[in-house]
Amino acid sequence: MFEDQTFDNIMTRMLSKFPADMDTRQGSVIWDLLSPAALELEQAYQQLDQVINWFFTNEDIPSDLLEAKCADVGVYRKAAVAASGNVIFTGTPGTVIPAGTRLSTTGDTPIYFDITADTTIPSSGIVQVPVQAELPGTIGNVASGSITELVDLIDGVTAVVNNDGFSNGMDEESDELLYQRYLERISTPSSSGNAADYIRWAKEIPGIGYARVFRCWNGPGTVRVVLFTYDKKSPSPQLIDQVRQNIEAKKPDLADVTVDGASELSIDIDVKLTLINNANVQAVMGDVAKNIGDYLNSIAFTENLVRYNKIGEAILNSISVLDYEDLRVNNGTSNILLADDQIPVLGKVNLI
Repeated sequence: MFEDQTFDNIMTRMLSKFPADMDTRQGSVIWDLLSPAALELEQAYQQLDQVINWFFTNEDIPSDLLEAKCADVGVYRKAAVAASGNVIFTGTPGTVIPAGTRLSTTGDTPIYFDITADTTIPSSGIVQVPVQAELPGTIGNVASGSITELVDLIDGVTAVVNNDGFSNGMDEESDELLYQRYLERISTPSSSGNAADYIRWAKEIPGIGYARVFRCWNGPGTVRVVLFTYDKKSPSPQLIDQVRQNIEAKKPDLADVTVDGASELSIDIDVKLTLINNANVQAVMGDVAKNIGDYLNSIAFTENLVRYNKIGEAILNSISVLDYEDLRVNNGTSNILLADDQIPVLGKVNLI
């Protein structure tokens, strides 16, 4: 908008205000006095151009301005969430394991966890103890068997391990995802508990990527909200419960709301591949799985068919794949129909 407000143009306008018989050449006293102001004005116009661009919110707006624009419509960035789960302690019965005790993974850069509740080892010598990562975010999403170090030593404890992996740690919401929620908020206005309200209330909880709303699903006044996470998986029971509590606090009084996770339909692939010479089979399989997974993610809650030909297309677009044959998707060669509350997730990919 202000592209023509350059140093030269600004100087020309200012110098034109002086009488013709005065010396305004470059290097003159007048020119030297005005040039710093012209340079500052040029930079001010450049910044003003940016301000006008940012006034109309877009994906390139700085984070602090994006948060301010979102706050105007009641949308706030989701904070990071620390991963949590259970760890199994083995040791002498009667040994007290106090809250705040630190544990960690092994390796050069261990990830630290704190016990969140006082626990005593029972007569069996084994007890399940709740822990939470010290740092919020996906850094705490560790695999099973990773937490084996007791940082704060306790007499009577002989072993510690997490039998299950942790997956509920969430990073702070990105600018991209926050901007998407802003667009959803202004393009789908709320109206006394309409579908847009339920979707918004669900997505206010960290980790929830999308929601589908079914009205009158079980009679008048009933509402069913079906959820999946950002990585297109069904949420954990704890995450579903958080959404349920948030909706219960905001829904119309007479609405009878049920909140469920999406039903995952496993998509298993069997295929015979023709590869280029010297292709790394493991790398090819990894790329095939990625491409099929990306396709399945792209249709979650947007299409009701897993298309057989699209699976084939994803395979052909994989590295080092020349051709394929005998492709079977869930033991068949036809499209797979999805229920309204189902999302497809990649199962096994087998070479035949």
